[in-house]
Amino acid sequence: MKMDSSLRPKTTLDQSAAAPSSFTGSQQGSKKLSNEIIVGFDHDTELIRDKLVEDQRRLDIVSIVGMGGIGKTTLATKVFNDGYVKHHFHVRVWVNVSQTYDKRGVLIQILESIRAQLDLEKTNDSRLRELVHRHLFGKRYLIVIDDIWHKQTWDKLKVFFPHDNSGSRILLTSRLYEVAKHANSDGLIHHLGYLNKEKSWELLCEKVFHGKDCPEWSIKPGMQIVENCQGLPLAVVVIAGVLAKEAQSENFWVEIAKRTCSYIVGDQNGCLETLALSYNHLPLHLRECFLYLGGFPEDYMFQVQKLIWLWVAEGFVQKAGDRSLEDIAESYMMDLIDRNLVMVADRKKSDGAARTCKVHDLVRELCLKKAKEEQFILQIERYKLSSNVITPPYTPYRMFIEKDTNDLSFTHSPSKSLRSFLCFTFLSVDIAKCFYSFVLLRVLDLHKCELNDFSKGMELLVHLRYLAIWKESEGFPTSICNLWNLQTLIYISKHRCIDLPGNISDLVNLRHLRTHHPYNKRTKTSFLLRSIEKPMNLQSISGIVLGDGVDNFQKCFPCIKELTYTTYRRKRNEFKSLTYLEKLKVTCYGGIHITFPTSLKTLTLEKCFLPWSDMSVIQSLPNLQVLKLKEDAFKGSCWNTNEQDFPQLTFLRLEKLDIEVWEAYSGSFPRLRQLEIICRNLKEIPLEIGDIPTLQLIKIWNGNHSIGQSVRRIQEEQSDFGNYDLKIDVKRFFW
Repeated sequence: MKMDSSLRPKTTLDQSAAAPSSFTGSQQGSKKLSNEIIVGFDHDTELIRDKLVEDQRRLDIVSIVGMGGIGKTTLATKVFNDGYVKHHFHVRVWVNVSQTYDKRGVLIQILESIRAQLDLEKTNDSRLRELVHRHLFGKRYLIVIDDIWHKQTWDKLKVFFPHDNSGSRILLTSRLYEVAKHANSDGLIHHLGYLNKEKSWELLCEKVFHGKDCPEWSIKPGMQIVENCQGLPLAVVVIAGVLAKEAQSENFWVEIAKRTCSYIVGDQNGCLETLALSYNHLPLHLRECFLYLGGFPEDYMFQVQKLIWLWVAEGFVQKAGDRSLEDIAESYMMDLIDRNLVMVADRKKSDGAARTCKVHDLVRELCLKKAKEEQFILQIERYKLSSNVITPPYTPYRMFIEKDTNDLSFTHSPSKSLRSFLCFTFLSVDIAKCFYSFVLLRVLDLHKCELNDFSKGMELLVHLRYLAIWKESEGFPTSICNLWNLQTLIYISKHRCIDLPGNISDLVNLRHLRTHHPYNKRTKTSFLLRSIEKPMNLQSISGIVLGDGVDNFQKCFPCIKELTYTTYRRKRNEFKSLTYLEKLKVTCYGGIHITFPTSLKTLTLEKCFLPWSDMSVIQSLPNLQVLKLKEDAFKGSCWNTNEQDFPQLTFLRLEKLDIEVWEAYSGSFPRLRQLEIICRNLKEIPLEIGDIPTLQLIKIWNGNHSIGQSVRRIQEEQSDFGNYDLKIDVKRFFW
């Protein structure tokens, strides 16, 4: 504990020492995220869009070129999501490349974007390339290749894409003009320029004041700040994050204007110095969370939930009042997003909270620079290793490994101070033999390292709070049950059913227990719990199957908040007593009777074969926000809501149901924002659905001709009433 304290960053005059207890109001409770504010790209968007959709049959390459932080990805995103572009192209794919090219990773990104069914374990690179070609051939596709650095990378990528004169396009973003010219010397190479002073000021005001009038005193120092940012959007939004989080005062704005004046934003070092102002004004409790992001690979897509668990395990999150550590960590994440240091990549359908996020590569460079200065992390890819001994420039505290290092060894004394070991690649070294060196380890993430067995050294890792492992052989390692400090366990296995030992309840601090397949996330894996010795304090568990020796969830997991349950028996399933349960997914193989708690916010049902009359039970849930009815969740060709309403429902998905007729009323879903339907037999969507005032989007997949017509009628009727905000997304019709 003394060592932990000594390694924490010290407070300086530039640091804000705000305590977590200062999190009040919107910082605690606000999960909703406003749409990304984009300023100054209207002309650029129109120019690139027109080039992409022009009447030219042959494959064409369009490029966006500019320095880091200029807004290349933002512009490409705006074009990618443009309504006309969506309508024009049959297939749209986004691929992140960055400095390190990974052929297999790119192929998988493409196939996942077009929802191809994959068994990665049995699919080699040649087969992946064949699948990409087959899924793209004959279709008018748009491929965005973001952040490409090398000519050789383009030469390797271009062979994946068919030239079949279907009017397809490829949009590149790069910092390097020569890369864009190499890709297509005759094509459009759009040099993205800096924002002018007026647009920079508009962006700053939008980010700081959110559409409200700016105070008179802020104009003079504010104009100086945007002038110092020299038209670089990333610098503007990050400085705006500093201004928005501090108390509004003229003196503070003048001080920021003076500090930014000394930096030359036009080069990378100057930009990093400008971004560092935001870091210097981070409260201490956010610094470690922010620096931690720098250890992950470039363009890494963070799952917010997993990142929160890591922060909690690392000890970054400080207890405040009666709130859970996870809730406090989520407010930390929201604060970093509000400061424009973290970008939201995907959002939850229910409340708009961040599901996945990423950091700009320049922000990541800042993380790494500061982490090195403060001896916070060690990134193995960036330091040379001598034979069998790590010789880093400082004592490693948290170790992140991006590439396999054959000579990696942990026999050297600095390994005794390791607190975290996160690996993002396969390791040729037998890492299990190194457990004896991980005495004080808190975080061990080996989700990419396939382990055949565990040594007895696992039992020594009693300080572990977070463990992610991929185990090839059958049988759950009983030695894990001795790790009594464990908070999060992610168990990756090819086996569909993992038998949990009865003494799993010895993990008295375990809060999250998850499992998934190593290659295909759609392949379901489950934990089988035959017996349990005592109740557990779990908050979330995935894929649990109860054996004959366990009769109800209340006795096993009285505090559960998130539960994924599979059953193969016809029996009553009583969830009503789980008063903390907020998210439930039930997969049944046979008709059953289910009861639900009133605390439920998200419900997913599959293979339950319930009669539509049972829907009244779900409609009565006062807090339900998300409802997903998947394959055979209900049986019957007609669903009539009977004018009963879902008072809080914001998202509804109907998937692979045998429903043909749906009778509903606008009052049935007073708060519905998004409707998704994947049902081939459904003939039409009730016109009354279009009258829901909150409805923003209707998505249809694999529908028939009549449902497509009904959706268009809804859109036309709403347009006649002046409602142009309702969006319709129709894909892959079966006529």
